[in-house]
Amino acid sequence: MHQSDDDRNHHAALETWRGSWKFLAFGLIVLAYLVAIERPQWFVLRPATGTAIALASAAEAAPAKKSDADSAKP
Repeated sequence: MHQSDDDRNHHAALETWRGSWKFLAFGLIVLAYLVAIERPQWFVLRPATGTAIALASAAEAAPAKKSDADSAKP
């Protein structure tokens, strides 16, 4: 069975439309990637709440404690 000219034209137009959208999506993804690699500060994990900020600050400021096993000399 052969397709009519209308079916062929509709199929060709549909394929063109799909290809255009795929190309647009690819271009937008590449653009988003290029913008993102220029801004590494977007990917730094930061505390989200005041409590988390306080805990993070306290952890950074606290000196390292030696355990009893480390301080005992053989």
